[in-house]
Amino acid sequence: MQINNQQLKYFIYCRKSTEDEDRQILSLDSQKKELEELAAHLDLRVIKIFKESKSAKEPDKRPVFAEITARIKCGEAQGVLCWKLDRLARNPDEAGKIIGMLQREEIKHIRTHEKDYRPEDNSLLSYVEFGIANQYIRDLSKNVKRGLKAKLEMGWYPSRAPLGYLNTERSEDKGRNWILKDPERFDMVKQMWQMMLTGNYTVMQILNTANKEWKLKTRPTKRHVGLKPLSRSNIYNIFTSPFYYGWFEYGKGADKQLYKGKHEPMITEEEFDRVQKILGRQGKPRPKQHRFAFTGLMVCSNCGAMITAEEKIKRQKNGNVHTYIYYHCTKRKDANCPERMIELSKLNAQIDEAIGQFTISDRFHKWAIEYLHELRKNEAQSQHAVFDNKQKILSDTTKRLTVLLDKYTSLENTGGQLISDFEYQTLKTRLLKEKADIESDLKTQGKALEDWLEMSERTFNFARYARIWFKQGDRDIKRAVFACLGSHFYLGGQNVSIEWRKSFSLIFEKLPQAEKELTAVRTSKNADNKRQIAVIAATCPTLRRR
Repeated sequence: MQINNQQLKYFIYCRKSTEDEDRQILSLDSQKKELEELAAHLDLRVIKIFKESKSAKEPDKRPVFAEITARIKCGEAQGVLCWKLDRLARNPDEAGKIIGMLQREEIKHIRTHEKDYRPEDNSLLSYVEFGIANQYIRDLSKNVKRGLKAKLEMGWYPSRAPLGYLNTERSEDKGRNWILKDPERFDMVKQMWQMMLTGNYTVMQILNTANKEWKLKTRPTKRHVGLKPLSRSNIYNIFTSPFYYGWFEYGKGADKQLYKGKHEPMITEEEFDRVQKILGRQGKPRPKQHRFAFTGLMVCSNCGAMITAEEKIKRQKNGNVHTYIYYHCTKRKDANCPERMIELSKLNAQIDEAIGQFTISDRFHKWAIEYLHELRKNEAQSQHAVFDNKQKILSDTTKRLTVLLDKYTSLENTGGQLISDFEYQTLKTRLLKEKADIESDLKTQGKALEDWLEMSERTFNFARYARIWFKQGDRDIKRAVFACLGSHFYLGGQNVSIEWRKSFSLIFEKLPQAEKELTAVRTSKNADNKRQIAVIAATCPTLRRR
């Protein structure tokens, strides 16, 4: 039986998902105004208006909604006015709750700006509309997650940039929202890092300098429009955030991951690590690839376990801070291994001395390279005749194939009188194979010599410049030079020993005599000297390029 709407009491329920006004189709005040006009037009009795800024994505997260349903069950009202049905619920739990209250006639009327919902109506329509609302929020969640994943993979932090950086303005192309340097704050925040790295300032001293002397202020937000001075938590967040050395964390709990950012770093990873040590923190987990130059290359000569490294920070009474790196046995095979650690500077000195044992002079290097180029030139001349002969054979083979085809397809061979199908296929296959073999020979002719000469030249270059590269190179170059020296490296008694590569061992054996002959006869035409160089060059292995 139809119920007279004028006899019912109504609650008006206005909801929007967030406090961000520019993301809402209709604000709370606009909803309230429209629903009040609708109630007046339909002569409905409204006893209370409720407003709520909460998402309806998950159940039991809206205290105002819970209050409305509880008060309706108590009989305070029998009807609800809302802008659209999805304002009441966007999840299946609360949607089922509303539909159940309708079917039990606890709610006798729901009115939106465009439609009525009553207990006697077909509930399937309500299920469909609530289902559409729920699917919308699920699709929206998937799209947001997909967009966040794409931005993370691009290397852009999908949130508010920390102090010293700025987010670009929103655009229709969300993939083009970058993070840039803040022209007002970047240099001041960087100076804070530099002060911390000296070890001569405490965190609170830096905070006072930034606030009182530099007048550094935080950026305004939607909740806090005014500029504010830095707080203690602000500065500790800065000094513990990997964002400043080019990485950033995103996610919650077990899903939290570290990503490589594309924004401009303010400091290096090594500087970040030093600050964490100064603060007495171990820092947050982050990638540690080849942090130390020689880890993973040496083994302990006593127990055979791998050699690892660690960094130690030492602070003097005068406030100076020194960083040391020590290499030592991991003791994974023998917990009581007696081998002592060695400091990096001593290890570098030993490696430098080892490289110096086979370093060739500039004169010998130039002589060897000149000989290799002369060898290449002479060999090329001797192979020229061979190359011409193979070209002639290839041309003859191509002609024979053409003649064979002409003969096979001629009118005189209609019945196979000149050459049968079997004979044609057999001859054709043999000639094609001969042609392919000759073409392959032409492509590879001289390649073996070129490869050998190139490897030999690289070996002599390494023997000449390895010591210079090691002294002047960064961590990665030092590691590459060290790895090229031998096939096995051992550390024992605070001394490194190297099992040299065969080519370098040969250089040790032949180098003194070759240098002696070079001093006696300073000409690359000396046959004995050429043979001496050739003996060394002939066994050069492939070495990695720098």
